[in-house]
Amino acid sequence: MIGSWWGLALLAIGVAAVAMLLTAYAASRARRVSVVDVTWGLALAAIAVAGAVAGTGTTWRRWLVALLVLAWGVRLSWHVHRRARGRGEDPRYDDLLGGGGLASTVRKVYVPQGLAVCLISVPVMAAAHWEVPVAWLVWVGAAVWAFGAAFEAVGDAQLAAYKRDPDRAPVMDRGLWGWTRHPNYFGDACVWWGIWLVGGAASGWWQALVSLPAPVAMTYFVRNVTGAKLLERSMSQRPGWAEYAARVPLFVPRPPRRSG
Repeated sequence: MIGSWWGLALLAIGVAAVAMLLTAYAASRARRVSVVDVTWGLALAAIAVAGAVAGTGTTWRRWLVALLVLAWGVRLSWHVHRRARGRGEDPRYDDLLGGGGLASTVRKVYVPQGLAVCLISVPVMAAAHWEVPVAWLVWVGAAVWAFGAAFEAVGDAQLAAYKRDPDRAPVMDRGLWGWTRHPNYFGDACVWWGIWLVGGAASGWWQALVSLPAPVAMTYFVRNVTGAKLLERSMSQRPGWAEYAARVPLFVPRPPRRSG
C-alpha cells in the first residue's frame, strides 16, 4: 500500500508514462498517431485501478471510483477503436503534426497527452488517498457520472446509426444531436465533473480546490482544443451546416429550436 499522496502521484505519472510508451510503439506499427485516442480512456482506467489497489483511502469509495472510471474508459476506448478500424490517420493529427517526424510527434502528442492524463487523474488519486468526510457528495457525483456516461453513449450510438443510413442528410441533427452539436463531448465533461465530486469534493474543501483543475481542464479540452471546435473545422464545410449551427448550441444542450 502507498500511504503518501506524493507516492500515489508518482504512481499515476508512471502509469501514464508507460501508457504513452506503449502507444508510441503501437502507433509506429499501425502507422497512425490517432492510436493515442484509444489509449486515453484505458490510461485513466489503469490509473484508477492502480490507485484503488495501492491507496489507503476509504476502501468502498476508492473502488467505486475505479469502477466508474474503468466502465467509462473501456467503453470509450472500444468505441474509438471500432470507429477507427480500417481507416487511415485522423485528419486532426495530420493538421497538428504537419508531416513532422518522431520528435515532433513526441512533443506535440505523447507528452501533452501524458501530462493531461496525469492532471485529469488528480480526483481519482484523491479518492485513493483520503477518507470520505462528505459521503452524500459521493452519490451526487455518481449520479452526475451516470448522466454523463449515458449522454455520451447514447450520442455515440445515434451517430453510428446515422452513419449506417444510406439516405442520411449531410448533417446529423437527430436525437441528442438536435440538442447539442457534440453530445459525446458534453457527456464526457459531465463524467469528469461527476468523478471530481466523488473523488475530490467528497474528500474535503481543500482537496476539492486542489483537484478542481481536472474537470475544468477536461471540459476545456473537449470543447475548445481536441474536441468540438477542432472537429467543426471540417464539419463546417458540409451543406446545411450553417443553418444547423444557428439553431443547435455547440456544447451545453437545450431543447431543439425550429429554423428561423
